[in-house]
Amino acid sequence: MIVDYHMHLRNLQEEIDFSLEAVERYVATAVRRGVDEIGFSEHVYYFRQTSEIWSVPYQVERCAHDLDAYCGAVLEAKEAGLPVKLGLEVDYVGVRQAELASMLAPYPFDFLLGSVHYVDGEAVDQQPGIWAGRTIDEVWDLYAGAVCELASSGAVDVLAHVDLAKIFGQRPDPVRAAELHERLGQAIAAAGVGVEISTAGLRKPVGELYPDYGLLRACREHGVPVTLASDAHVPGLVGQDFDEALELAGDAGCETVTVFEARAGRQEPLG
Repeated sequence: MIVDYHMHLRNLQEEIDFSLEAVERYVATAVRRGVDEIGFSEHVYYFRQTSEIWSVPYQVERCAHDLDAYCGAVLEAKEAGLPVKLGLEVDYVGVRQAELASMLAPYPFDFLLGSVHYVDGEAVDQQPGIWAGRTIDEVWDLYAGAVCELASSGAVDVLAHVDLAKIFGQRPDPVRAAELHERLGQAIAAAGVGVEISTAGLRKPVGELYPDYGLLRACREHGVPVTLASDAHVPGLVGQDFDEALELAGDAGCETVTVFEARAGRQEPLG
């Protein structure tokens, strides 16, 4: 079984397009690339139903779309028999996580991805952002703490691009990195959530998969399940570079992939 559970519902110009036709374009790419099932996971801050949560200008500026329209498009495709699941990419918002989760509770999501893009209003994947005036170790400690907090919140099912802080190639020395991997692996396992193996990092400055082998192996040693992800923002990216993702998964000892329905996961043979 091959899934791609991280993509954003857009048209060919990467513009929001919550329509059955847009879903069909992603499905067509999935079929060509041998992906059995795809899951849409638009950014939560795009939806005005969550507008009171956001204060960062980047998120506030994008908070103009209708969550019901998004869900409706994916559910229409699902009801038509297309191999799609309804998800959302849910940002870490610290003490407001439960409030955000309550806003999303009425919707019939199959899975919720959790991602840490901002810590205390400072961007992890933009410069200078969280990096201004901090050492690499300080950034990673803050980032890992936020990941652990999000994992344990009960608000998400899978962690997206779990080592996003490496995006610019800045990471702790090997000994410190191994300590962080163990910390994260233990916390994620205790929380009962999964991690995605994402090819998006290959398109970023770091030029490698999320997560790296060390972190993925630490997660697997603690029994953390996995999904696969492209983080596609246009249909042509669905399933891209999954040969590399599958190779990393095999090297780290991943034999199954999590398939979601109504926020309940089951394990299927990977491949």
